[in-house]
Amino acid sequence: MGAAPAPRDVTSHGMGLAVPLALFFLVFFLAPLLQLLWLSLHNDTAALHWGLGQYLHFLTDPFSLSVLGSTLLLGAEVTAVCLVLGFPIAWLYQRVGPRLQTIIILIVLLPLLTSVVVRTFAWIVILGRQGIINATLQSLGIINSPLKLLYTQFGVVIALAQVQMPLMTLPLITALGRIDSNLDDASCSLGAGSWRTFFKIVLPLSLPGVIAGCTLTYAAAITAFITQSLIGGGQMLFMPMYLYQQASTLQNWPFASAISIIFLLAVLAVVSVFTTLGRLSRGYGGA
Repeated sequence: MGAAPAPRDVTSHGMGLAVPLALFFLVFFLAPLLQLLWLSLHNDTAALHWGLGQYLHFLTDPFSLSVLGSTLLLGAEVTAVCLVLGFPIAWLYQRVGPRLQTIIILIVLLPLLTSVVVRTFAWIVILGRQGIINATLQSLGIINSPLKLLYTQFGVVIALAQVQMPLMTLPLITALGRIDSNLDDASCSLGAGSWRTFFKIVLPLSLPGVIAGCTLTYAAAITAFITQSLIGGGQMLFMPMYLYQQASTLQNWPFASAISIIFLLAVLAVVSVFTTLGRLSRGYGGA
């Protein structure tokens, strides 16, 4: 009886199967990106004269830089709120029974089944002058006149945090589920309290999930055009709306392209920081 044939190297199938994805990436991502870069390198709206005027205009304009800064700050605030609220939810999910786990995961996933536009309009109703929050506070006698919650930074952060919360909670649930529960028992048996066990055991081992959740939430929050526009209104301007105004309203496509490239580089820089922190956290968690 002859020897069984050696299994075929799985890497021999890789290039052929990757061709459709590579073509899709080339046509729908790389080609538009190159066109944006080409447009941004023109100094006039007719795209006749080459130059770096659009980039210089953005980088020397205090108003444009303030819009970029406020957008990056908005992403940081939304990410912080999602982390503070999402971590207890993920922690609770790992410590309850299967029935309650089903209820929690349903609550986490339910917003994903509803349109972002519908959820944003719901927040307009909640945060309005005659909305649920103001009506409740007035009925309890806490305030005499309605608070301004809509068209404020606070309203935008709260609405975006609710919209993007699943992107933070799901990676945290996965990361906490990979932690051996015996480590908690071992820490407690050695005399460590609950808080010390959390900061010395649970938090370091869950850092990969924290970094993944922060990356997803940050990238989604700063590019959430609908929620930023509807909740922020005309009184607040962030990069997606600034780009839309330059492209659609003013028809200044070269400047809009330069804004897109600068915004993309800024987001990539922040994501690179998160990626580096994630790589370091894996080494720390495995130590």
